[in-house]
Amino acid sequence: MWSCCLQGATARLLAEKGLPVTEVSDYTGFPEMMDGRVKTLHPKVHGGILGRRGQDDAIMEEHQIQPIDMVVVNLYPFAQTVAREGCSLEDAVENIDIGGPTMVRSAAKNHKDVAIVVKSSDYDAIIKEMDANEGSLTLATRFDLAIKPSNTLPPTTA
Repeated sequence: MWSCCLQGATARLLAEKGLPVTEVSDYTGFPEMMDGRVKTLHPKVHGGILGRRGQDDAIMEEHQIQPIDMVVVNLYPFAQTVAREGCSLEDAVENIDIGGPTMVRSAAKNHKDVAIVVKSSDYDAIIKEMDANEGSLTLATRFDLAIKPSNTLPPTTA
């Protein structure tokens, strides 16, 4: 059985459709704050993504961190925002995504256990593979998904 840990409009939409949804703030015990600037930057979120199955289980249990098997992120449209004529500095700043890319990098780092989805065009293929594999994705698919963000995110800085 799948469970979803979501935030904001996506959580509300899926809950309205009758799917079991846990708000990120309910899971972490911390509300979304600072006008939405802090939502997913929490050890329970990143521990669930980065936790290595079979290696970090005890520490995850000690801190009530649930393993997260898939991260689906719709990144803020920063490039499109700043390309708009007349884009204000305020609009540009508010479209700098912090939590999304951090979750993307965390999931890519732990692709052995976690799938990362950053492109809605991948949804159908992912669902099809999961349907064919009792809700799972192959390691090869998780690796392919892990390298896709490199085309979306700026390179890591030293």
